Amino acid sequence: MSKSSTRQATVVEFRSAIQELVRSRVQEAIQIIVEEELAEALGCGPYERSGSRRGYRHGTYRRQITTAQGPQDLEVPRGRLMRPDGSTEEFRSGIVPRYQRRTEEVDEAILGAYLAGANSRRIRRALAPLLGQHNLSKSAISRVVGRLKALFATWCERDLSHQRYPVLYLDGFYLKVRLARRVVSVPVLAVLGVAQDGLKVLVALRLAASEAGTHWKSLIEDLEQRGLRAPQLIIADGHKGLAKARTVWPGTKVQRCTKHKWENLVKHCPTHARAEMKRDWDPIVKAANGAKARAAYNDFVRKWSRLVPAVARSLEEAGLALLTFYEFPKPMWKTLRTTNPLENLNREFRRRTKTQGSFSTEAAGVTLLWGLIAFGQIRMRRIDGYQHLYTIIDHQEEAAA
Repeated sequence: MSKSSTRQATVVEFRSAIQELVRSRVQEAIQIIVEEELAEALGCGPYERSGSRRGYRHGTYRRQITTAQGPQDLEVPRGRLMRPDGSTEEFRSGIVPRYQRRTEEVDEAILGAYLAGANSRRIRRALAPLLGQHNLSKSAISRVVGRLKALFATWCERDLSHQRYPVLYLDGFYLKVRLARRVVSVPVLAVLGVAQDGLKVLVALRLAASEAGTHWKSLIEDLEQRGLRAPQLIIADGHKGLAKARTVWPGTKVQRCTKHKWENLVKHCPTHARAEMKRDWDPIVKAANGAKARAAYNDFVRKWSRLVPAVARSLEEAGLALLTFYEFPKPMWKTLRTTNPLENLNREFRRRTKTQGSFSTEAAGVTLLWGLIAFGQIRMRRIDGYQHLYTIIDHQEEAAA
């Protein structure tokens, strides 16, 4: 055997010895903690005579629990606690709860692997060296993931009366789901809010049959029924959900996404004229103030009504809703003129789910997307210029008064 092979074998043996030592120390620590827990419940230690005794011990039972250091075989002490009426009840450990076979750290590791895009087979293969095959069955993984689905269902019905989002972004994206033995794209409606401290928060995530206005209206009405107050500003592209939102919150200002509108203009403009159109477009969305932006808007419509009427009609379809962001503090303009914050989130969703190919059910897909945010796999920062957000909040309070 070569020296390198001998050295590798020695390293493997050393690691195994260290792991075994750590496991034994963890096992000892759990045993000591459970013993102390029972002693505190009884009011005395083993074989201790005390007038404050609140029960008695009666043997032990064996338990195996899977920790982050692997399976641990425990001797869990048993005890009977005295009730005020003189009867007794079985001692229940809070450290090693009854029927629990894994610690929370292990469950979090399973969820982390699931949210990272691994299926049940990959999770078992990845965690088998640590936890062992027999401690991580397919049903065990399913139960942990089922807990995630239950949390998502609770989140979808949560009370929103104490939440306040002065700004809401509305947009939809498509998720690939296997239905009736075929992979199809299913629309997901997303609402992203900006909290009072400027932090972006996912407010709603719902599967829909389409992006038709009826589905958007149903989502927005559900938010209102759960107590969500009308925002000061809604930012969206030209989908029908925007019109429905305005019927539910008629006093809310609307900003049409300038990025989506530019993409529409490009589709209507001949290739050779796009550079010239860009020179006329920039003064509209990058003006020094709203008055100059409106003047540039009018100049654009007059000029392109002659050159390419379809371009002018496309711009007029959005109207002055493209310029609403000029009514807010200048440091916030870049954030408020497009739906980029929500587009970036959708892009991150697609990046995280592309390894999945497709989801087995609609619920599995949308639950995974919510879990990516709820468990910190995707972190959202504050919007640019959030220090000036108080201006929007003040205007909202004045309007309510």
